[in-house]
Amino acid sequence: MKSTTRLNLFDLTMIVVSLVIGMGIFRTPVNVARQAGSAQMFFLAWIIGGLIALCGALTYAEIGSRLPVTGGYYKIFSYCYHPSIAFAINCIILVSNAASLAGVALIGSEYLANVLFKGSSNINTIKLIISTIAVITFYGVNLLGLKMSAHTQNVLTVIKIGVVVFLISALFTGDYATTYTQAPAAAPGFMSILKAFGACLVAVSFTYGGYQQTINFGGEVQNPSKILPKGIFFGIAIIMLLYITINYTYYKVIGFGSLKEAQSIAAILAGKLFGEKGFTILSVLLFLSVLAYVNVLLMSNPRVMYAMSDEGVLPAVFKRVSAKRNVIVVSLTAFAALSLITLFYGKSFDEILNHTIFLDSIGMATSAGTIFILRKRGVGGNGKNSYRMKLYPLLPLIFIAAYLFIGTSIAINTPKAAWVSALTFAVFFALYFVLRIIKKSPQPN
Repeated sequence: MKSTTRLNLFDLTMIVVSLVIGMGIFRTPVNVARQAGSAQMFFLAWIIGGLIALCGALTYAEIGSRLPVTGGYYKIFSYCYHPSIAFAINCIILVSNAASLAGVALIGSEYLANVLFKGSSNINTIKLIISTIAVITFYGVNLLGLKMSAHTQNVLTVIKIGVVVFLISALFTGDYATTYTQAPAAAPGFMSILKAFGACLVAVSFTYGGYQQTINFGGEVQNPSKILPKGIFFGIAIIMLLYITINYTYYKVIGFGSLKEAQSIAAILAGKLFGEKGFTILSVLLFLSVLAYVNVLLMSNPRVMYAMSDEGVLPAVFKRVSAKRNVIVVSLTAFAALSLITLFYGKSFDEILNHTIFLDSIGMATSAGTIFILRKRGVGGNGKNSYRMKLYPLLPLIFIAAYLFIGTSIAINTPKAAWVSALTFAVFFALYFVLRIIKKSPQPN
């Protein structure tokens, strides 16, 4: 591949930004404020979360640089661990992505429901119905063979950044001094603070998620030893700046006390700018942005299942493609069904969030751990297009420790989410060996 086809600094920076900025920032600040208890912890969680994301992104960039293979996570896991671990981890990543789709669909439905059915006593049921319709609709669209171009994705990314910048402008449109005052209380103990901070990081890590996809670009960057760390640093820095600024806007305009229980926080800011009409317009725009995210996940994840089937770790039926429209029908149907099951099982964004992040904590910690194995085996250490992070092994150790802390926090605060997610991993681990036995058994004539 010629150097002119490789990613430059601006390309990589925009990729990092587009991978991370999604819909979470329009909902998760409510969760963080509720758990934080104080504005100081609220903002500290967003800063620490950004630094954890930076450690993770640099770690994944080196992994991808050392082992730039088609097939992503599965082949890297399979090389560093046992194939059963690779299978189980990739399956829980698919489940986590399905949960993310369900959670983001609920975020969008919250905005639309508060416009069309404001004040309804059955608002949660309405959100669930709207989310279900969104998933089924775009399942049908994907069955028709719809393909979203890279140009469309770039436009959507610019729109999302534009919405964030637009909302930040609320700071400059009037005097919104917050009136929230916290009642005097006894100073919490260290363990109480640690528990609250861990709960904050659950929602923060969801909002910062996506940087792990830098694993796919380690071998596609110009002068990676210089461009890769700079692009990741600038990308995460832009994201942190936007996130902290918009959270300060929420804090200043809505007020920390009101933020804890607010719904449709981005639309509330728009309402402050343009009144009821602004609230309605932005609510609809955010719902449409959610539909784009739902569509992208329904397009991308079935292809992961196809790749796993092509590798022989999933049954061959998962790579069945319709002759007329070239659609991966079985994988698409399975992923859409998984998303709907997660939606109806979780029912609320908060419930789904805990399951998603606990699964992520397993996947993130184990995938980041492959850097130690790759370095020990000397894989890709001398390539001219390779990248080597500085401050090794400190950065991956910080990242792994952070996700172990987040997973432990979920296990303490919401044990049901932890044991159900752990059981899911165990089922997939056992399923690998069952599929191997079935594959090896003689077929009847």
